[in-house]
Amino acid sequence: MNFRGVLFDYSGTLFRLEPDLSGLVDHDGNPLDGERQAEIMRRMTAPTGRPEGLPERLYDQWHRRDLDPPLHRELYLAVLHGSGVGNPELLYHRMLDSTNWEAYPDTAAALKTLAAAGIPIGVVSNIAWNIRPAFERLGVADLVTEFVLSFQEGAVKPDPRIFSVACERLGLPPEQVLMIGDSEEADGGAAKIGCSVAIVDPLPVGQRPNGLLDVLAENGW
Repeated sequence: MNFRGVLFDYSGTLFRLEPDLSGLVDHDGNPLDGERQAEIMRRMTAPTGRPEGLPERLYDQWHRRDLDPPLHRELYLAVLHGSGVGNPELLYHRMLDSTNWEAYPDTAAALKTLAAAGIPIGVVSNIAWNIRPAFERLGVADLVTEFVLSFQEGAVKPDPRIFSVACERLGLPPEQVLMIGDSEEADGGAAKIGCSVAIVDPLPVGQRPNGLLDVLAENGW
């Protein structure tokens, strides 16, 4: 099928959180080793599910984290503290800093390919802060037709409403739109309104050089 519009997920699809983890310590002030750092990053970036380390009193709030920035901060600081991080504010602030989000090697090329073909692009993300600076740093913000962010829209993937908003802003029926993401559960929600869905693996940036371009090639771009 020749799609007339493309939606992308952000984290694990176009960009990946790969922050400087130096300076992180445990509750006794000892540096966290590589294995513990990797586990903490897994908890910070999992697109679905409730992470270990979250206090039980906050369980009922977890699903709302990407709708409410102050709640997002409270929840992630709690997860970090519960995961043994003695200075959770350090990593939380790095997560919100666009310089710690690295673009996949083919992100710019994929967006430029679509823009050159006249294909409108939307970015649909479960997120609690403005991600536009990451695109500005890469020099591709002007290629994105619409940013549809959960904390601004009041809906989180896989809720069909957020995908409907994105398609409406592209001016296209869902049947003419391809959603590219990294989560069958979250991004797969686009299929509920009639979008086609393609899934890429949210590997470390250096391990996925052509995932996005491969999807575009499979669809005629």
